[in-house]
Amino acid sequence: MDEHPVDLGAFLNDIEGHLLLAATRRDGHAAAARFADSLGWPTETQRADLEARFETEYLALVRSSWQRTEARGRELRAEYEERYRVLRGRLLAVFLLGCALLTAAVSLVAAG
Repeated sequence: MDEHPVDLGAFLNDIEGHLLLAATRRDGHAAAARFADSLGWPTETQRADLEARFETEYLALVRSSWQRTEARGRELRAEYEERYRVLRGRLLAVFLLGCALLTAAVSLVAAG
C-alpha cells in the first residue's frame, strides 16, 4: 500500500475541478457549434477553425470569471474574518466588564 495518507478533501476538490472544467468545455463546444450553425456560410475547415477559436475565447472568459469570483471570495473572507475578530473582541470586553461589575456588586453586598 501507499505510505502517504490521502487527503480526501483535496482529492474530492480535484475531481470536482476536473468535472467542472469538462462541463465548461462541453458548454463552450456546444456554444461554438450553435454559433457556427447560425452563420451558415463557413466551409467545414472554416467551421472547425471558427468553433475552435470560439471555444478558446469561451474558456478564457469563463476562466476570467472564475478568477474574479475567487478573488472576490478571498476579499469577502478577509472582511468577514476582520468583523468576526472585532465582534469577538467586543464580546470579550463586555464579558470582562460584566464580570467586574458582578464582582463589585458581590463585594458591596458582602461588605454591607
